[in-house]
Amino acid sequence: QVQLVESGGGSVQAGGSLRLSCVASGYSYHHYCMGWFRQAPGKGREAVAAIYTGGGSTAYADSVKDRFTVSQADGKNTYLQMNNLKPEDTAMYVCAADIGLCGVTWYRESKYDWWGQGTQVTVSS
Repeated sequence: QVQLVESGGGSVQAGGSLRLSCVASGYSYHHYCMGWFRQAPGKGREAVAAIYTGGGSTAYADSVKDRFTVSQADGKNTYLQMNNLKPEDTAMYVCAADIGLCGVTWYRESKYDWWGQGTQVTVSS
C-alpha cells in the first residue's frame, strides 16, 4: 500500500516562494507518475504538475508554467518548487501517485490511485 505525506506548506506574501515535498512509502519496483493537485475553498480540485519517476518527464498547468517546477529524487521524494506566488495560488496542495507514465491524461484525478492528505499554502497580497 502506497502512502504519501506532504509537507512544506505555509503562509507567504505575494512574490514569495515555497517548496513542497511529498514522501512516498510502500512502493514496489515500479515507476510512477507523481502528480500535484490543489483545491481552493469553494472550488474543484485542479491539476498543477506531474513528473514520471522513471525518466523525469514533466507536465504543468498553464496557470503555473514558468513559476512552478516539479522534481523528484530516488523515485520516492517528489518536490514542487513554487516561485513568484500569487494570491490565487492559495489552496490545499495534494500529491498523488499512479503506476506508469503520466501521459496526456496526467491532469485527470481518476488516473491516480493513491493520494496524500495535503499541505496548506496561503499567499497574501
